[in-house]
Amino acid sequence: MRTSDLVALPMRNLAEAQALVSLVQLALQARGLALRAPPPVPDSCCGRGCNGCVWEGYYAALRFWREDAIAALE
Repeated sequence: MRTSDLVALPMRNLAEAQALVSLVQLALQARGLALRAPPPVPDSCCGRGCNGCVWEGYYAALRFWREDAIAALE
């Protein structure tokens, strides 16, 4: 998988985010590279649509993690 493919992968929901994590981890493993663990999936969402929801933080942290992974793969 090319790094440009990893950039293009959507993260619109948890299933897509988990698929991204799996693909990134496989790409890193195939090249013998190590990277810190991805951010943990939130378990404290109240479901009320709060401003600054834990899911917003999760997806932001996951974007940073993906950027670090892409940098390592390049």
